[in-house]
Amino acid sequence: MRHGKKFNHLGRKAAHRKAMLANMACSLIEHKRIKTTLAKAKALRIYVEPLITKSKDDTTHSRRIVFSYLKQKEAITELFGDVAAKVAERPGGYTRILKLSNRLGDNAQMAYIELVDYNGEYTTDKPKRKKARRGKKQAVEAGISTVEEAVVVEEASVTEEAVEEPKAEETTEVATEEAVEEPKAEEVVEETLVVEGAVEEQVETKEETKEESDNSEEKKEKGE
Repeated sequence: MRHGKKFNHLGRKAAHRKAMLANMACSLIEHKRIKTTLAKAKALRIYVEPLITKSKDDTTHSRRIVFSYLKQKEAITELFGDVAAKVAERPGGYTRILKLSNRLGDNAQMAYIELVDYNGEYTTDKPKRKKARRGKKQAVEAGISTVEEAVVVEEASVTEEAVEEPKAEETTEVATEEAVEEPKAEEVVEETLVVEGAVEEQVETKEETKEESDNSEEKKEKGE
């Protein structure tokens, strides 16, 4: 029965379980990441995080308390040196568990457990990358802008054609006006010639009438 069971016994007696967790904690401090089963990783996180918190206070008393758990001088030196400096400003949550696929053989769920500050891929201090994907709203706005640009270009081309077409019409009109004006000039010349001819005829007729009148007068005088 599991009355009062607040943690995972991992199928081991207390001494075996404490020795195993101590060895795993030392390995984690030394290598900063280890691969184990998911159940052991969760148990190790509960075991090692209070020890990391204790390492922030670098005193003889703290070192002796941590040494009573880990029992390895090299791990104590690493924990109170480099690791303590890394986690000095972090208020808890020193480890991260990353789940993996099941293990061949017993099909146990595997996982990585690592110290958070030693994995550069998940740090937030790196410059943020621009997202390649656009949101729906941005995509719609971009589509609308492109459509509007296309419409503006089409309108501009239409207006240019409309401006150019009157020019062609104007040239044709100028040509037609010139063509119309030229015949008018010829007609004026012809009219002037006709008028000059009519004036000359009138002058000739007048002269003839004068001569006839003079001759008739002479004849009358002679007859008298």
